[in-house]
Amino acid sequence: MSRGNLFVISAPSGAGKSTILKKLLVAVDNLAFSVSHTTRAPRPGESDGREYHFVDRATFEGMRTDQAFLEWAEVHGNLYGTSRAAIEEQQAKGIDVFLDIDVQGAHQLREQRIQGAIFLFIAPPSWGELERRLRGRGTDPEETVQLRLNNARQEMQDAGRYDYLVINDQLDEAVDVLRAVVIAERCKGRRSPNGQPIDWEKVKG
Repeated sequence: MSRGNLFVISAPSGAGKSTILKKLLVAVDNLAFSVSHTTRAPRPGESDGREYHFVDRATFEGMRTDQAFLEWAEVHGNLYGTSRAAIEEQQAKGIDVFLDIDVQGAHQLREQRIQGAIFLFIAPPSWGELERRLRGRGTDPEETVQLRLNNARQEMQDAGRYDYLVINDQLDEAVDVLRAVVIAERCKGRRSPNGQPIDWEKVKG
């Protein structure tokens, strides 16, 4: 069976990455989302095992010591990590996995030169729009908003290191662009648009 790709996606907070991924997972077959571990508290409406695996710092640090993470990073004072075993299990089944991580984690994965990893950066249409989205949430104090904005400026400096850049101005268009990237990468790996391996011997006769 053909091994699945690993799509590594990063974006500043407020760029709309989570919304895009939710729509993409519905629109594309044989695509999975990697659920990371984090020490941050769940937000309203989030549940353990869906958005994240919520763990305390001691548990996280124990997993890190055991090298259970493919990558990990500290962001906004909280720890985030990707389970190595979960990713490899999905890829072995021929499923493409989307990994939502920050630029620190993406840098770690580039250094590891992981086979089949494709790096994508989601950006807002403008700085003013990003600030409007962050303030429009109404869930964070001003200090947190400023921290996210400061981090966003640094994160967007890394956009040039990614394989693909997607501007999230119109949501449906951004989803279509990501879908096109997934299909193109599947074809590059001799797989059909729905992710199934192509039997080339049968095709060429």
